[in-house]
Amino acid sequence: MVNSLPEIQSVSVAIRDAVAPVFLLTGVGSILAVLVNRLGRAIDRARVVYAMSEELRVNVSGEFAIIVQRTGWIRRAIGLITLAALCVCMTIVSLFIEVKMGLNAPDLVSNSFIAAMFFLILGLLCFLREIALASREIIFLNRPE
Repeated sequence: MVNSLPEIQSVSVAIRDAVAPVFLLTGVGSILAVLVNRLGRAIDRARVVYAMSEELRVNVSGEFAIIVQRTGWIRRAIGLITLAALCVCMTIVSLFIEVKMGLNAPDLVSNSFIAAMFFLILGLLCFLREIALASREIIFLNRPE
């Protein structure tokens, strides 16, 4: 229980400091929603291609290969961005642990935030690769027979 004015002020400061990571967590959640949606659409398309007759499937075998690559890159991106979200959560928790326990461990906060940014960057690069593959798939679908 917080009993004194300095303790109340320190909790207030921790809440203020945690606001920016919370907004970051919201953005990361939005990115994850986009990725999960793209994964679902790629899987749905793969099911359609797989359900085609053998002669039709031969015509779109290149598309199926691209879909398989896309799902791999999306899965990597989802994993990395989920790790980024977990690191943001660790940043927020470490801010409050510092206040509650009276610790002065800025390395814990900064390292978890740096890790979050690192995983977010890697996840976004995987997402960029998936988009490049999706663009190649569209070119493949629109090629003259």
